Amino acid sequence: MAERLRAFRLRGCGSPQKFGVAAGSLRGLLRKGCRLLQVRAGGRGAGPQERTRLDIERFLAAFCNQSGAVVEAAQKLLSDERAPRRQKLLADLIHNLNENILAEDKEDDEKWFEGLECRFKNKSSYMRYSCESRIRSYMKEVSRFISNVHPTARDAYKMIIDLMSEKLKSVKYNGCYFDRREEEAVRLCTMEGWFSCQGPFDRDDCPCKHSINPYSNRESRILFSTWNLDHIIEKKRAVVPELAEAVKTRDGREVNWEYFYQLLFTVDNLKLVHIACHKKTNHNLSCDKTKIYRKRKQNHKIS
Repeated sequence: MAERLRAFRLRGCGSPQKFGVAAGSLRGLLRKGCRLLQVRAGGRGAGPQERTRLDIERFLAAFCNQSGAVVEAAQKLLSDERAPRRQKLLADLIHNLNENILAEDKEDDEKWFEGLECRFKNKSSYMRYSCESRIRSYMKEVSRFISNVHPTARDAYKMIIDLMSEKLKSVKYNGCYFDRREEEAVRLCTMEGWFSCQGPFDRDDCPCKHSINPYSNRESRILFSTWNLDHIIEKKRAVVPELAEAVKTRDGREVNWEYFYQLLFTVDNLKLVHIACHKKTNHNLSCDKTKIYRKRKQNHKIS
């Protein structure tokens, strides 16, 4: 084992033939990795920072290059492990390596589709549907708010709802946001399906660097449903009430419904966030008063 670790340090990740991953070897690797991480975090006996970084990179590379064998060995270790913390480490390792990210069709990754309706034949179609469902739910909230609109303004409010609905239909409810087959400019993920948390509404990025790939396995697909498309300017507290007020007090002016559409249904005002980064406190943000109305047009052509 000592010889293998020395070879590991000199050659980097090595090849499967040169660097075995039997249960005993994996146990040694895990211990080595934990020691490296403890040294990095706690500073006890820490060597030069660069050496520690390289050791961790090689440690990770070894797992990535031999994922199948590592999963099998880790599963054997997990079956006999009793310490909760070590169980968690092994379970997380198995979960992260036992993925079929590139598979797209149902016949290539049937486990991913367990629990879903049979009409979904590939991963991207379901992910697209998932995004569309969220956007549709926002539209339903806007529609239900009509009971709070002043009676004299309800017809105008209903007309704006119809315009927004037509716009959403024309762009297929922005399902492209979750579809990894879409062009980079419109999707929120990488070509492989990795999503990164965009951070709380009041930050430019995610302090915890949350990421997830719901295309990888069934558990990640389910966990992704807890991620939120969070409205920076809040939908219920700000955008919809402002829209209702704008319709009521328009006094001959034309409500700029497309501005409200952008705030409600697009990434102009939506951030994809991990549940821990979803702050439910009052954002204390309001609509731009200069964009609420516009010069009256001759028609309401959908742009």
